[in-house]
Amino acid sequence: MNLDPEVLTKVRILAKQRGVPLGIVVSELIRNALSPRETQSIRNGVPIFPPSEGPPPDLDLVNRLRD
Repeated sequence: MNLDPEVLTKVRILAKQRGVPLGIVVSELIRNALSPRETQSIRNGVPIFPPSEGPPPDLDLVNRLRD
């Protein structure tokens, strides 16, 4: 495997900081890069969060939090 010298330097630093072999750091970085990521929906430039558990807020709760 041929790594860019700058990348190799940064990976060596990470390995030294973590106290683990270089191969483990490279494997972790590649695994993280290849793992599926949660896609976040965006509507009109605003992120849409998944619905939370529990009942939706009512007007009384909104008024209490606002005051």
